[in-house]
Amino acid sequence: MRKRSFFGLSTPCFKYELATDASASPVAIPAPEQVTLYIKKPFKQASSTLKVGTPVQTGQRLVLNENDDVYAISSVTGTVCAMAPFLADYGKAWTAVTIKTEGNEVIDPEFSAAAEAPSLETLTRFLAAGPGEPDFAPLMDERNPVSTIIIYGGNADLLIDTSLYVLKNNIETINAGIEVLRKATGIEEIVIAVPEESVQNYSGHLDARIQPFSSQYPYAQPLMILNSLTGRLPDETGMASLGIHFLRAESVAAIGKAFSTGCLTIEKNVTVIDKQGVKHMARAKIGTPVAALLKAFGVEVNDQDKIIFGGPMTGNAIYSEDLPLGPDTDAVMVQDKSIIPLYSDYPCINCGDCVRVCPANVPVNLLIRFLEAGQYAEGADLYDLYACIECGLCSYVCVSRIPIFQYIKLAKYELGRTLSAEEMNEQ
Repeated sequence: MRKRSFFGLSTPCFKYELATDASASPVAIPAPEQVTLYIKKPFKQASSTLKVGTPVQTGQRLVLNENDDVYAISSVTGTVCAMAPFLADYGKAWTAVTIKTEGNEVIDPEFSAAAEAPSLETLTRFLAAGPGEPDFAPLMDERNPVSTIIIYGGNADLLIDTSLYVLKNNIETINAGIEVLRKATGIEEIVIAVPEESVQNYSGHLDARIQPFSSQYPYAQPLMILNSLTGRLPDETGMASLGIHFLRAESVAAIGKAFSTGCLTIEKNVTVIDKQGVKHMARAKIGTPVAALLKAFGVEVNDQDKIIFGGPMTGNAIYSEDLPLGPDTDAVMVQDKSIIPLYSDYPCINCGDCVRVCPANVPVNLLIRFLEAGQYAEGADLYDLYACIECGLCSYVCVSRIPIFQYIKLAKYELGRTLSAEEMNEQ
C-alpha cells in the first residue's frame, strides 16, 4: 500500500502538443473490406446470438449471449465471416469477430429509441464500446459515489494530437455530452483538464470548469491531474474512494453526438506517427486494420520494425499490421528497426537515474528488484508501487535497459486480480 503522497516533484524535459499548435484535418480512411471487433469475453463455439453468417447493421450491439453486458458495436453493415479466440495483453481471453463489409449501410434502430431519455443504463448499454471506451461502472457504484467527473482534454503520451484535436474541433458536441452526463448521473461538478497554455482557447466556450495542467511531460497524466486537484493519489482499490472519475474528451464528444443525432459514433480519430516522427491525423471506422491506416500515409513496415499502439513513452507494441484499430487507440506509431531501443536482462547497476527522473520520487531502483522476482505485494508495501503514475520515464533513462514500466504495469494488474478474487471470496 502506498504510504505517502507526492513530494519534491522533479522537472521533466519533454513537452506535450498544445491546442495552439497547428494540426491538419483528419484524412478519412475508406471503409475496409473487413473489420475486426473484440468482445472482451472468452470465445465460445456455440453463441446463442452471434455466429458465422449472422447479418449485422451499423451501430448494432454484438453480444455472445442475449443477456451479456459485455459487447462490441458494429462499425459497418455486413455479415459475420469469422469468430475466433484472441489473446490480449496480460493473457486476457477475448473473442474476435470479423465482419465482411457490404456496400449499402443500414443503421441499427435500437439506440435511436433509447436516446430519447438519457440514463446511465443507456450509456452503459450502448456507449461503453464507443470512441475512448469509457468506463461507466464507477458512476453506478453506490458504495463509492462519484461527485466529480474530469474530462481529460490532453494526451497522456508525447507526439499524440488526438485528444486535443477532438477538444478543439468538437466544442458543441462536448457541451451536448456534458449535458447528457449531468442528466444521466445527477453530477453537477464537471471539470475539463487542458494544458495551461490552452486555457484561453476554451474559457467561456465549454459548460464546465477549466482546470489547467502543465504542458511538461508527464503532468498531463490522469494521476498527476488528480494529485494536482486533490493532493491525493488512489491506493490499490483505484479512484473509487476519491469520488472522482475520468472520461476522455473523445468519449464525451461521442456521447453528445450520439444523443443529438440518434446514431452511435463508429469512427475513431487516430494520430499516425511515421518512421521520421512526422504526425498525420486519420479518421477510420473502429475495427479497421492498422495496415489500412499505414498505407494511406505511405508508411512501409519492414522486417524487425516495430508498430506501437500509443506514444513513445507508454505505448504497447503489436505484432501484426492486421490487428484492428480499437475504440481506445489514440495513436499508431512505427519505429524503424535501426532506432529501436532493445530491452535486456542485464541487472540494475544502481546508477539512480530512474529515481532522479521519477516525478513521484518512487525508489524505483529498490522497487524493481521485488517486481523482477514477482514479489508484487512486497513491492507495493515497501516501495510505493501505487505512487507510480505510469509515465515511462524510468524505462527511458535506464542504463541497463530494464523494462521497468512493463514490470510496474504487470505488478498492478496482478495485484488487481488478487484483490478482485479476495472480494469475490468475501461475497
